[in-house]
Amino acid sequence: MELLLVSLLGGVLALDGTAVGQFMVSRPLVAGALTGWLVGSPAVGLTVGALLEAYLLVSFPSGGARYPEGATAAVVAVASAGAADPLGAVPLGLALGLVWGQLGGFTVSALRRLNAWMVPDGDGPRPESVSAAHAGAIALDGLRGALLTAVGVVGGRWVVGTLAQAWPLGPSDTRGLLLVGAAVSAGVLMRSLGGYRRLRILFLTGMALAMVGARLL
Repeated sequence: MELLLVSLLGGVLALDGTAVGQFMVSRPLVAGALTGWLVGSPAVGLTVGALLEAYLLVSFPSGGARYPEGATAAVVAVASAGAADPLGAVPLGLALGLVWGQLGGFTVSALRRLNAWMVPDGDGPRPESVSAAHAGAIALDGLRGALLTAVGVVGGRWVVGTLAQAWPLGPSDTRGLLLVGAAVSAGVLMRSLGGYRRLRILFLTGMALAMVGARLL
């Protein structure tokens, strides 16, 4: 039952990414928090979601470019990380989420090509045909997100459950590793937006918040 609910959540959040709503609940931070609440690990959900949000900020969803899908990635990462001791499960779940985000990006591109094939032909297609094609595309996107989430959670929980106990780093080193990765992504994003000189206030504010976050973790 939990796998079914998590899969449905992944499908709904995948729809929010582009097809329906775009209310930003598909962002990794929100998706991670929702998944953590659903699987009974809210702290893990918020932690993994926040880290995955920072890691994926370097990808701009512009035009028809392929980019990682953060919604299904966050759901898979949190649901997998909640299956074992957080010390090893959080970094392993985060790594799985990054991989699954890339896979999700490929499936989104494939679905877009399928959507183009589903568009009714002719100079003046009937409104019913256009509506049916639109509804079909939305249904396929939701199904894609649900199936992608289900496969990722089943495989991810097995991987995390098998490898988490062998995680070689202690708590301090693990936190440092995760925060360094997030800092690298933030640096890439800052350079894309104009660099330190233009964003020094934002940079210093982010550093202060990162220090507070590190203490809380």
